[in-house]
Amino acid sequence: MQIALDWAAQGLYTTTPNPRVGCVLVQHQQIIGAGFTQPAGQAHAEIQALRDAESQHHDVRGATAYVTLEPCNHFGRTPPCVDALINAGIKRVVAAIADPNPHVAGRGLQRLRAAGIEVICPVLEDAAREMNIGFFRRMQTEKPWVRMKVAASLDGKTALNNNQSQWITGETARADGHHWRARACAVLTGIGTLLQDDPQLTVRALPVTRQPLRVIVDSNLQTPMNAKALQNPDKGGVLIVHAIKNPEIEARLIAAGANLLFLPNANGKVDLPGLMLELGRREINELHVEAGSKLNGSLIREACVDELLLYLAPCLLGDARGLVDLPALDNLTHQTRLHFHQVQQIGDDLRILARFL
Repeated sequence: MQIALDWAAQGLYTTTPNPRVGCVLVQHQQIIGAGFTQPAGQAHAEIQALRDAESQHHDVRGATAYVTLEPCNHFGRTPPCVDALINAGIKRVVAAIADPNPHVAGRGLQRLRAAGIEVICPVLEDAAREMNIGFFRRMQTEKPWVRMKVAASLDGKTALNNNQSQWITGETARADGHHWRARACAVLTGIGTLLQDDPQLTVRALPVTRQPLRVIVDSNLQTPMNAKALQNPDKGGVLIVHAIKNPEIEARLIAAGANLLFLPNANGKVDLPGLMLELGRREINELHVEAGSKLNGSLIREACVDELLLYLAPCLLGDARGLVDLPALDNLTHQTRLHFHQVQQIGDDLRILARFL
């Protein structure tokens, strides 16, 4: 199963909106075929493994299939994988975890058992869930898994008061951040960051075949027409979320290739919880946030963030801008609690994954 998970990891940047799945076929304690899910509309892991075995002239009848997610039993973009396993003569299926998709949700395993196939599930369940944490979140809540990335000094500062922020962390940490961008389905920022830093919001530190959707929270439609984030809108797409109507500006942005989403809340700002639901409807599994302290604070206050991806540099900046704008507390019992999920040194910096309780 660990080998199957390693195969699944090969689809880390490419399978969205489908889950990352790996499959290994074993006959007489020998691996005779392996594969991972291809981009949406192409073959799933089980089909790839069967094709791999066939290309090597292996007979799969009586073999065991180790798969990192319950095989699908419904017609989606591709035919059901359970049919392929049954028709191939597979006699045993070991699944890491049941599929949270309501169209599957245990019925794939039931179908296999009904066909006389021995089924074992779960195996390495936690690792399989982590591999597809965004897919599980979307299937169970209709919202993406939201990961907020911040680079800061040891005293929690992200920029000087004159807005200078490049670079607090080292090159290795910045490259690592692009890997997290690459695995996300969408990258979100706010108009403040867009105006100050003019980010591209694209993956550049590693070769990828897919760019994430660029999402800009811009309540008052202030996005400049020459913003770098608007360049090459065909690569991943651009979505500007706004809270006022201005037909003239909207027309120019649409002409530049952006898609617009009018989503105001009662205060005339963008409805952030509503945006999470909308991104879920658009099949966004993992949302990567790279924003300023104000939008970071708003997202946290409105319970829209699941995880902090925090890079800490071994330096102190003193009187400077903080990583998140939250209201002052008068009692420590009101603090926002997280737990450390993972801590690792990346180059000279420290990478912390901290999840909200």
